[in-house]
Amino acid sequence: MEESSARLLKLVEGHRLTPAQRRIAHCLVRRAADAPFLSSVELAELAGVSQPSVTRFAVALGFDGYPALRRALREGAEEAPGARAGGGAHPYQQAVLAEIEQLRVLAAQLADPGPVERAGRLLAGSRPLPVLGLRAAAAQARGFGYFAAKVHPDVRVLDEGGSVLLDRIEAAAAAGAGALLCFALPRHPREVREALAVARRAGLSVVTVADSAFAPVAEPGDVLLAAPVGTALSFDTAAAPMMLGRVLLEAMCDALPDAQTRLEEFDARAEERGVFLG
Repeated sequence: MEESSARLLKLVEGHRLTPAQRRIAHCLVRRAADAPFLSSVELAELAGVSQPSVTRFAVALGFDGYPALRRALREGAEEAPGARAGGGAHPYQQAVLAEIEQLRVLAAQLADPGPVERAGRLLAGSRPLPVLGLRAAAAQARGFGYFAAKVHPDVRVLDEGGSVLLDRIEAAAAAGAGALLCFALPRHPREVREALAVARRAGLSVVTVADSAFAPVAEPGDVLLAAPVGTALSFDTAAAPMMLGRVLLEAMCDALPDAQTRLEEFDARAEERGVFLG
């Protein structure tokens, strides 16, 4: 799956895609193992677009049509070692194996640490630091916020939608925030797009941890960090986005000169109060 995802990303790299075409690309990357075997009708249904949009997507990538794109994907799948591996395993095992492959994809991406390091510096320099995550992404935002608060002086987790969300983003900007971290996972709530638009208008730099480089909430000026979700079970699994969030947290700690001191102070206070067992 790692090679399939990388191949798909390389195919779309450098092409200007319409929103519908971005949805198609996003769908193909998420279902990299199945992509070579999807018909244009199946792909259109999965991406929520029309069948002609799938054809135009293939042409935009330089192919004569969707059949030519699918042939290229199939040829790559046949060459890939271990293609469609784990077919004899129990579905639960297959889901775990697929998640391991998602982590391998993430590991390959992190061979270039530049984007994560840049994002870490932006977050470290933001006072306060708003962290946004709604619905499926709320747990990611809360987890990041819990640990970030141990080293960052002012972390504000935004995990509930509604008009108050926009108020809180504007309040953070007025208080001096320079950046906002967003966790964006499928299915992407419309409120996230609106919230990020408000953040950008307020002058905040947006760092987004998303499931794909084609996430519908991202804009060209954002720092976008992608980590695929697993789709083998009834509900998406997010081991890779969670891991990327922890890596980003580490990059932020590296950019905070007093991070280690704050951690030691927290540990000392926790021990005095007997917060933890053992």
